Amino acid sequence: MKKTDLYKNDRLKVVAQMKHAAGARTTLGAAPPVDRKEQRRLDQERGLVPFAVKIDSALAARLRDLATEREMSLNELTDELLRKALG
Repeated sequence: MKKTDLYKNDRLKVVAQMKHAAGARTTLGAAPPVDRKEQRRLDQERGLVPFAVKIDSALAARLRDLATEREMSLNELTDELLRKALG
């Protein structure tokens, strides 16, 4: 086996370990994630519709930071801010 093949195999092992470690980072007692179809159904029941917009990346970062600071989802924060702005 060539030296480059050995390095490639080592890299593949490291990548596999990283993927495994990333998958194991779930919080204990957390609800299992909802699949996309189920999430869409739940959103429809709540009367939510997808509404995509394009905004400046700095503004998007500020929104994400504010949502994290307030411990709420980005959707909830955006809803709150839009309701306040529109009266």
